[in-house]
Amino acid sequence: MPCSLGHELLWDSMVPVDIWHGIDNIPADLGPTSVTIGVFDGLHRGHQQLVTRAVKYARDHEERAVMVTFDPHPVSVFLPERAPVAVLTMERRLQLAEEMGIDAVLVIDFTQELRGAEPREYVEDLLVGRLNADHVVVGENFTFGAGASGTATALAEFGAEFGFSVDVVPLLAEDGERICSTNIRAALDRGDIARANWALGRHFSVTGPIVRGAGRGGKELGFPTANQYFPESVAIPADGVYAGWFVIEPTGAPVEGDMEPGVPYPAAISVGTNPTFGDEERSVESFVLDRTADLYGHEATVHFVDHVRDMEKFNSVEELLSAMARDVERVRGILARES
Repeated sequence: MPCSLGHELLWDSMVPVDIWHGIDNIPADLGPTSVTIGVFDGLHRGHQQLVTRAVKYARDHEERAVMVTFDPHPVSVFLPERAPVAVLTMERRLQLAEEMGIDAVLVIDFTQELRGAEPREYVEDLLVGRLNADHVVVGENFTFGAGASGTATALAEFGAEFGFSVDVVPLLAEDGERICSTNIRAALDRGDIARANWALGRHFSVTGPIVRGAGRGGKELGFPTANQYFPESVAIPADGVYAGWFVIEPTGAPVEGDMEPGVPYPAAISVGTNPTFGDEERSVESFVLDRTADLYGHEATVHFVDHVRDMEKFNSVEELLSAMARDVERVRGILARES
């Protein structure tokens, strides 16, 4: 899939990543490791710095690169009313970790493990006793232990005591803006896909099943769409029309039509409630350009490239159709520049 963002990552040859759900599932015979710790709720360019450094150290020292992450998000445990929407799913987080060269991911359920551990216990039990850490990479704002009382500086002091090195990575900021999941969510909320993609280092995407919508797109309007609905816990861009790529997820099930799984197809994407027709439930509706296929029951990923226009309520179907035709032409132009 074309992408003009141009950010370099330490992409490794793809090998299956081990996934350990819970501390007790860490292998007892685990050798020395290079560990990076964080929620990694966006795996944006700031997070990628941590992963890249951990993987490089692991390769240089013939160790395993391990990512420690958390599910659910710790904020949803301590302050559920402030729980952030997910920029990417855990499944996608694991896929990206694998693509970046991580050998194993430890997924910690904060409701079950480490919630009340003091910083020293956290280090002795998890990093030294279970992960056999030789090297640990964290961001400068990293906290750990009960009440978030441990800091990156404290971790470095523990490292000197227990014999592992610590790499504290400064927060990434460019163009006067800190690259963080909070700012990415804000960009999505205002429909600024270009800014979100800039911070992510890739296209923002959502993955979900294709379901039946109102049925008017193809029959009434001549613009058949693949419709997806997402829970409120999943981040989607502000209401509007976007240019993007539509990819059917490979599941082994045949696709009827002229589309194939795993192939990115250009699409005009509508996000919102279809105000012209009075719909109330927000959806992501993708009109795949120049293709026809029966997609019901398939999973698909929509990669957002750029914003085309805000959502509008039109006075007639004719006005809507004219706008949709203009949208398609703008989408073609935007995606052509990515090729």
